[in-house]
Amino acid sequence: MSLLDYWDTQRPSVKRRKVATDEDQERPSHRKDNTPTEGKELNNIESPGMDMPDIYQLDVQLETADAPSNSQTELESSLPAIKTDTEAIEEYESSQQQEDGSEPDLHGRLQNGGWRKGRSSIYVDAFNLALETVLDEEAHLFSEPEMEVFRQWRDLSYEAQYLYVRLFLRKTSAWHRVNRLGYYSDITDMSRAVDDLRLWHGLPSTNSPSENGPSENGASLMSSHGLEELRGEFRFADETSDIDTLEAASSLLLLEELKAFAKDAKVQGKSKKELLAALRRGSQEQTGLDWTTNATATNRVSHFVQRILDYTGDCIRLAAGPRALFERVHLVFYRSTEWTEKSLTTIILAKIARRNFPEYVVCRESSIFPSREILLEFESALRTQYRIDNMLEFNGAPTTELLEQIRDIAYDVYPRWKALLEQEQRKEENIYEYGEGAYLRRFSPAWVYTRIIHKGLLPLGRFKDYKEEYRLLCELLGQRLFHPSRRGAWYQRKALLEEHYMWALSAFDGRSEDNQRKHWRRIALQTCETGLEDPYCHLIYHYDLQKRITKLERALKVVKREQHDFGHVMLSKPVERTVEGIRIEREDLSGAAATNEVTSRRGRPTVWLNEREDNSECRVEEMCLGWYQDQDWKGYHSEGGIVRTLFSYLFYDILFTYVPNVFQTPFQTCPLDLHTDAFYPTRASEINHRLVEITNGAAERLIRAVHAAHAPSQPCAIGLDWSFELDDLVEIARCFRGEALAAVCKVMAQEYQQRGGGIPDLFLWRVDTAQVMFAEVKSENDRLSDTQRLWIHVLTGAGVDVELCNAVAKEVRVVR
Repeated sequence: MSLLDYWDTQRPSVKRRKVATDEDQERPSHRKDNTPTEGKELNNIESPGMDMPDIYQLDVQLETADAPSNSQTELESSLPAIKTDTEAIEEYESSQQQEDGSEPDLHGRLQNGGWRKGRSSIYVDAFNLALETVLDEEAHLFSEPEMEVFRQWRDLSYEAQYLYVRLFLRKTSAWHRVNRLGYYSDITDMSRAVDDLRLWHGLPSTNSPSENGPSENGASLMSSHGLEELRGEFRFADETSDIDTLEAASSLLLLEELKAFAKDAKVQGKSKKELLAALRRGSQEQTGLDWTTNATATNRVSHFVQRILDYTGDCIRLAAGPRALFERVHLVFYRSTEWTEKSLTTIILAKIARRNFPEYVVCRESSIFPSREILLEFESALRTQYRIDNMLEFNGAPTTELLEQIRDIAYDVYPRWKALLEQEQRKEENIYEYGEGAYLRRFSPAWVYTRIIHKGLLPLGRFKDYKEEYRLLCELLGQRLFHPSRRGAWYQRKALLEEHYMWALSAFDGRSEDNQRKHWRRIALQTCETGLEDPYCHLIYHYDLQKRITKLERALKVVKREQHDFGHVMLSKPVERTVEGIRIEREDLSGAAATNEVTSRRGRPTVWLNEREDNSECRVEEMCLGWYQDQDWKGYHSEGGIVRTLFSYLFYDILFTYVPNVFQTPFQTCPLDLHTDAFYPTRASEINHRLVEITNGAAERLIRAVHAAHAPSQPCAIGLDWSFELDDLVEIARCFRGEALAAVCKVMAQEYQQRGGGIPDLFLWRVDTAQVMFAEVKSENDRLSDTQRLWIHVLTGAGVDVELCNAVAKEVRVVR
């Protein structure tokens, strides 16, 4: 039985910690105390409608398609919003102590809430929960030596396990000074816990592969990426004597400590990097005498290392083999590499919160990684992808050498990518039911290889190898299984190459230069048309493709009656509106008002006087909302909260319909694939049918039905804020044109994670004119972000009015 089966949300009541309520997380009133801010700072995204001759800009835009919000795992993103800070954890642990002094096992703690301070920890329980769940359901992914490591782990003392988990959660392979570890409230004998982790344990022989053993390909993958197959013997942690490099030893010192050490060695430097370089130069110029070895000259590096270790005392580092193994366990459990300390604690704290959750079928199948070989290749591909990301994102502008490396890596994985494409296509045709494979494919090595091939387009564009770039773009668009959210950008880039470059890189076949250019412009026109017809081309790319079509038809002199007419989606610029109010400035301690420079206020929220209510202080959005209310508008300052609530109401049944593997715990607020580009294609038929219903005016009926069925229990469903009044939601549904509401919902269904932020601040509606409007409020310190511009394009393209409300101070009052 899986440990997940012990997570019964109806277990007997015990004392529980206080958690943040849904209203605390996002209140749809005129206040902005807890309004969400996700996605508001994507300032590198290019505005729609602009040509992108440099594919690197395209790549920056596309990275948001896969980036998890705040580095959350998909499992963590599906859990309800709760407090997970240190105070919450300590309060929880103290509330779960056993009064009779007994020590329950992990099952007992998860099922009955039993706890014993100093003998169990939420960190250790969460770590063991992940391990036991994986071994219960997916033990076939691990070899016999690895299973022995797990058995030895269970035999470790609690304090040794606690120390290991806390070091493991730091997600680094760094050395740590034992005397600076802390954890004394949970570890009474630190030296014994350290010694337990350093004990050597034997492993069974692997002369012949067992049923769970690695294949030759799997073993080669591990070795090629620095992961050695466990064999012979192992230990959980390394000891101080394993430190043999100056870099490793110096990492144990703070900068000031290293400076003091360097001063004694008569070298200088301002940073650790400079000091290390100086120490290394000094070690090459001098030699020291080691009198314990018959006065043999030794390199001063060893001398420096020993001096540092004499100063730091005993040190510890998690051994590479078991650490990599446990990382693989968490990869399997979370279906992600983005797990953190918060991921481990949230999954237990969410369960203890004891909220109501929507009804759905929990399904955690072992078929996501069908074999150990596939898991190892997936992990290997992720490490390769991580290397490429480091080259592009953490080393400044990529050099020619780095771009060549990225190109070579892309070519290395290309043959394997093609082979896996054929395999996945056969699965789609013969094994998977319609749409079922969309989420499972995210765990195929081909998913990662597709992204690596996409990354390989960057150097080709920089090196002006447009013909090869065009060939790869055609292959990427020729498959429909991986990264569908990128298809719109691939169409854009392909059309750009066809319009500007391919005429000179392909055979003329007897055409003149002018006719050759026209020929490729017609092909570019066809590419844009195909993109608009592609159901997987997301709506946010349609405007750019439509603009290019209009441009190409003008260049080709297409007769008026044969031109495309996009008048129904032509974007109108948001109306500029100015609202005057009284701004409040605080007087600083020196008695001077903080109004001397605009830069002193940049990035800080401004404070205004709410003249229309009680002359209290308020945010600029509330001040502007009051002005609109005086003009007979109703409204909320929700920054997308009302849009997310409407989406959850209208798609409630589709969100929680059965799809294999997307509901893996009983306390999720959404399917795991909602924040991915697999959500829409997996449910394309149901979503498109619902969009038609909304277009035909069924929104009010759907909202009333969901409210009647679920409002009494108020289950935690993502985005759904039950504090919105039903009457307001019904009025909004009546005022919102069906086509416009369907367009907004389609964007949310296609890109929920990326488009959850950037929605204008104010949502307004008028019953007398059956009209809805969005207003983005800006004070003098603010400017539009790229995600906000994208939403303005989407809304105006759907025929929804949008205003840019500029708050201007008619008076500035200085208060103490």
